[in-house]
Amino acid sequence: MNGVISWFRDSGNWHGDYGVPVLFGQHVLLTVTSVVLAGLLGFPLALWLGHRHRGGVLAINITNIGRAVPIVALLSLFSLSILGSGYLGPYGRSGLSTLVTLALFALPPIVTSTYNAMVEVDADVVEAARGMGMAELGVLRRVELPLAAPLIISGLRLAVVQVWATATIAALVAGPGLGNIITRGYANNQTAEVVSGSLIVALCALLMEIGFLGLQRLVDPRRRSRVGAMR
Repeated sequence: MNGVISWFRDSGNWHGDYGVPVLFGQHVLLTVTSVVLAGLLGFPLALWLGHRHRGGVLAINITNIGRAVPIVALLSLFSLSILGSGYLGPYGRSGLSTLVTLALFALPPIVTSTYNAMVEVDADVVEAARGMGMAELGVLRRVELPLAAPLIISGLRLAVVQVWATATIAALVAGPGLGNIITRGYANNQTAEVVSGSLIVALCALLMEIGFLGLQRLVDPRRRSRVGAMR
């Protein structure tokens, strides 16, 4: 622990191209971009299938293929494939391979939770909305989506936290992010540096978890109704 404390106190670890702030920004960029890519593909598909109550099992099984292959092996294969190991702007070396790997890793919780959230919306409420003459798009946007929001946010929370923790693998193919602290510590046989890098990643993941739990409670319409009734 003394070594870890000394590492955090060393100003050299907080400045320069390999300082914590720079690596943290790279890690955030990797995580956000990967989750956005997964969301652009997964959310519309899962929302529509959940609204139609069709094809969900097939979609979930297809997206879960990403979980069957070890993430490190997937990154290695992509970096040696047509996706290449070249530089991709701020995403660094093997940037495209890293983004595709992390996006595939984020897909299963997004698709599964969104589909299940839509399916579990009270059918009587949906039929009542249709009986009032509401169009299908209106039912989806004004009825199903608000009621499904807490569970959808739960899936997004899982995707973000998992990708954040897993984005450290980018350092294995000389990519950016906080994983460089850990790999550098292993390369130099500096246990304190490995532990320090791991602590930073773990603490940020914990803060994200807490933040998304708060957001999940905030968007819950039933909770808002109970709070309003109490007031």
